[in-house]
Amino acid sequence: MPELPEVETVRRGLVGLVKGATIKKVEIRYDKMVTPDAKKFASMLKGRKIIDIDRRGKYLLFRFDHDLTLVSHLRMEGKYSVHDHSEELNKHDHVIFELENGQDLRYNDTRKFGRMNLVPTGEEFTIGGLKTIGPEPTPETLTVEYLKQRVRSRKRGMKSFLLDQDNVAGLGNIYVDEVLWMTKIHPLQPSNTLTDEEIVNLRQNIIDELKKAIDFKGTTVFSYLNADGHAGNFQNELNVYQRQGQPCHRCGTLIKKIKVAQRGTHFCPHCQKLR
Repeated sequence: MPELPEVETVRRGLVGLVKGATIKKVEIRYDKMVTPDAKKFASMLKGRKIIDIDRRGKYLLFRFDHDLTLVSHLRMEGKYSVHDHSEELNKHDHVIFELENGQDLRYNDTRKFGRMNLVPTGEEFTIGGLKTIGPEPTPETLTVEYLKQRVRSRKRGMKSFLLDQDNVAGLGNIYVDEVLWMTKIHPLQPSNTLTDEEIVNLRQNIIDELKKAIDFKGTTVFSYLNADGHAGNFQNELNVYQRQGQPCHRCGTLIKKIKVAQRGTHFCPHCQKLR
């Protein structure tokens, strides 16, 4: 699933490609992907101009004139790309935004898990996970005080705690494994047992790691591509994710893989001891 760095990379690419474009028509080839119903969805967007594209956590927010916002979640395999309208459609292109400039903005999703919700601007935070989403992982929004309060008020394994978007927005399986390794915290360490020093270091590592991943245009492990159709580069910087059986970059101990919260979880048994 694309995480915050991948979604932010897609956002930046789309801003350069389609900001200012006007929708000529919308073709929906998989009705369950959009809300409201396909006919109304297409009708509401006809003639609308893309004013900007924002992001909140793993959600893309397409801002249209006439105070409309399209909330898009890529889920597991969703991708946006821009093509000439004359170019043949892919069988997994499920929503096609035909633009007045002769191009298409196409949403491709092999697993059909992605969802789009079109709402009046101002109502986007009434949708699904946006209702309760936690702060963005930036120095201004993810404060030490907030993280201390949140961590200490719960007794959850740290992997599960960080995957919960209500606590911190945008982290997923890859970056949770990475920041826990960086902070030398075991994935199953109960959140309410963290020291002040661990919380301070964890916060900084979250901020630094996601910023670095954005600079590298995201991580491509399976199928992630940015809006220009290119893979990310951060997979070459990973310390533990999918490195099971390989030596830890810090101590040389072989990286171990277990299952936590139904997710494959990678850690160093020497550096990340469970207390």
